[in-house]
Formats: sequence, structure tokens, C-alpha cells
Amino acid sequence: MTIDPMSAGVAAFVDPSADLLRDQWLSVLARKVVPQGVRQVNFVPCEVVLCHCASLLMDHSKYGSSTAHKAEFPVQHLAQLFKRPPTSIIAKMANLDGTRSNGGKYELEVAARLGDVELLQGIYLRILDAARSLGIDRDQLPDFLGLEDGEQFELEGQYELDSSDVESSLVDALERWARERADVPIATTERMLISAVRVGQHRFAQSVLRNHQHRCVFCGMSGVIGGKRRPRLLAASHIKPWRDSTNKERLDRRNGLTACPTHDVAFDTGLITVNKDLSVSYAPGIENDLKVSPPLRHALGKPPLHEKLILGEESIAPEVSYLTWHRENVFASL
Repeated sequence: MTIDPMSAGVAAFVDPSADLLRDQWLSVLARKVVPQGVRQVNFVPCEVVLCHCASLLMDHSKYGSSTAHKAEFPVQHLAQLFKRPPTSIIAKMANLDGTRSNGGKYELEVAARLGDVELLQGIYLRILDAARSLGIDRDQLPDFLGLEDGEQFELEGQYELDSSDVESSLVDALERWARERADVPIATTERMLISAVRVGQHRFAQSVLRNHQHRCVFCGMSGVIGGKRRPRLLAASHIKPWRDSTNKERLDRRNGLTACPTHDVAFDTGLITVNKDLSVSYAPGIENDLKVSPPLRHALGKPPLHEKLILGEESIAPEVSYLTWHRENVFASL
């Protein structure tokens, strides 16, 4: 018996039965490619959840109708598997993070609930397990969150987000949603928007870490030991703090530095700064302390700090305006 997934409400997305997941995938596999200009069939819940999960890896806002075919992994894989154009995948991501306000009936509540990382990991693995049982292999549906082999999912960079700063940043968006979607409970909207902020911060941190090859830009220490990433060994933090940045600046990898905990705190508190030529300078008085304190010298001396930021050949350098902000507002106020 085929089960109508939408009759199960939000549970069809976040807590589906094995039979319901199987039926969802069977409907995807039986689907035919729809000619251009013909209305697409509605997304089934497992497609919606996978689009949300994919948004943890890539920023859909960089792509429009003319560039969606260039969207990075895993958009093209999902589009091919779902027999939809990439524009549909991008649009669904926008529905789920609130940048488009005309999504499906349950999608805002689903996005809000998937802010729970444990819930997200669980349903992601169940969706992939159901797909594998029907012969959908890793070539067709890659394990793009890298969880099938027992890894634990963790949102990167969340330590930078102060709850009061996040709430303050959402005031205008909440008012807009209250005007445009009065049918959506304000609590659901708020949880969805907070989830979107956390996802954006995760993407920012990931892009900064990749940009610096998972190494501290001050001392070169790697966050990969024994062939495995050790997330707590490195921080990917904003140069101009999240609370002081615009929405665009918050997601700009040129506004980020990868650093080991000691050098992250030293930069964040203004003990060190980075000049326009990417050289590293000490705050007044620090060099005198380095001469008389061996422990401090071992932590903040040169070495281990390099004279200039350590950047790979393909790394994008920090934007000068962010470095200037740090020197004028953090370093100068020490």
C-alpha cells in the first residue's frame, strides 16, 4: 500500500517510518524528467531534507536561474537523482532558510526542527539507508555529509554566536515575516531564522578552514593529525566580529582567519594584529613581556608565530578593510 507522505505532517520529514521512506524513494525512482516549462511534481519529504542538508555545504544565494547549473557539490547530484533542474534544488534551499517565503506547507517547521543537529544526523542517515536498500549507490547519492562511516556531525564555528546578538540581528526579518506570512507562528519563524544563522556560520567556518588548508595562519599548526581532522584544534573566526558585521560580511571567507586556540584568542583580544602587508604585529608592551616570560615566548614569540600570515598558493588573502577594522577597533583599544 502506498502511503501519502504529506498525510503524516511534519513527521513525514523528521520521523518517517521505514515504509514511508521507502515509498518516498520509490516515487523518486519512478519519476520521469519533466520537459522545460512544465510544472515539476511536488518534492517528497526525503528530497526536502536532503536539500536542507546540502545547504550545510554550499551557499545557494550565489546562484540564480542562469547559473544554477554551475552550483557546487552536491546540487548537481541531487538534481540528477531527483530528475529536477538544478534551479529547483536551489529554490528549495531558499524556501528552507527563509529567503523565499512561498515554500511547502511544513517546510519552515521542518527547517526549524532540523536545527537540532542530532535529529538532522539521524534522519539523514535513515534517508541514505533507505536509498541504499533500493539500490541507490554512493555514485548516485554521495554521502555528502560524510556520516555513513560512523562520523559525528557538528556545526562549525558556533562558539562565535552569542544568542542575544543573533536575536538582535533577526528583528527586521521577523517583522517582515509577520507581515508577509501571518499564517506562520512567530515561534516557528524565529527558530527557522536562528537555524539559518547557524547554518550560515557553519558554511563560513568551513570555507575559512578550507581556504587555509586546515592550518593556523599564525604558526602553521595543522588540524589534521593521524590522517583525521581534529576540529577543536583549530578555530575559524571572524576578523571583524560577527556582531559588528553585515549579513554579507558574516559569510565572507575573506573576513576569517584559521588559528589554533592560543593564537585565535591572542588575535581576538588584540594582543596581535595583522597589517596590510599581512605582517603580524604585537600590541604595545607585549614584546617586553616576551623577553622576560619564557612561557609567553613559547606561545606568542616568533617562532612559533611567523613574521607574516601563512597562506597557501591557492589561499585567498584576508580583505584589507577587515584587517583595518581589527587594528582600529580591537588592537588599538588594548
